[in-house]
Amino acid sequence: MNINQPPSPLTPEELERYARHIVLPEIGGAGQQKLKRARVLVIGAGGLGAPVLQYLAAAGVGTLGIVDDDTVSLSNLQRQVIHDTDAVGISKLESAKAALLRINPHVSVELHDFRLTAENAEALVTQYDLVVDGSDNFATRYAVADACEAVKRPLVHAAVGRFDGSITVLKPFEISADGVQNPSYRDLFPEAPPAGLVPSCAEAGIVGALTGVIGTLQAMEAIKLITGIGEPLVGRLLLYDALAARFDTVRYRRRA
Repeated sequence: MNINQPPSPLTPEELERYARHIVLPEIGGAGQQKLKRARVLVIGAGGLGAPVLQYLAAAGVGTLGIVDDDTVSLSNLQRQVIHDTDAVGISKLESAKAALLRINPHVSVELHDFRLTAENAEALVTQYDLVVDGSDNFATRYAVADACEAVKRPLVHAAVGRFDGSITVLKPFEISADGVQNPSYRDLFPEAPPAGLVPSCAEAGIVGALTGVIGTLQAMEAIKLITGIGEPLVGRLLLYDALAARFDTVRYRRRA
């Protein structure tokens, strides 16, 4: 993984830009160099992908890959805050790239203009150190999770709907501290629900700020994984109820 390669010197401008990270003992210069060397793939430049991409770019992640095959529509703008009114009708990839380079010109942005499938996921995922899933359908979620497990890449998964969100970190290719195999996405969700059972955001609605909360939590988990700090949400599903302003954590394990 790139984050384990020899340190990449920070320029004087980068030292000033990331000063608030560098003064944190948990991150420091070494952690910022890991962020600079990291290659992170983000699935989707929509509601979850928007805050993920913005905060990872601001944090100094060296390379951000984005997968999306959609264009910006007016109904996206209530929650997909990486895009603006002038971007309506253009590629989400191009809109997101322009926004990220405005935030941080030191970041390299790689665009993947296609829909991720079980057939192409593994070849793409293997090019990156870490994957953050902001997709909105189960077919993509399973494809991404299976690919990450196969090529041994950490996955930060999240989902949102109406006023609720959830987030977890998947590293099923590793052994936990208590000596058992970490759970996979299929341990958490053995199979997709029947078609039509879980309504889409277009059908059920979603409050825009919810995607900001959950997407920002995804970015935080990604930063923790890259820098090696804290305790990632491995084997834990963090649930957020926006109406009650309540967080709950559910532990889950690998199925026998």
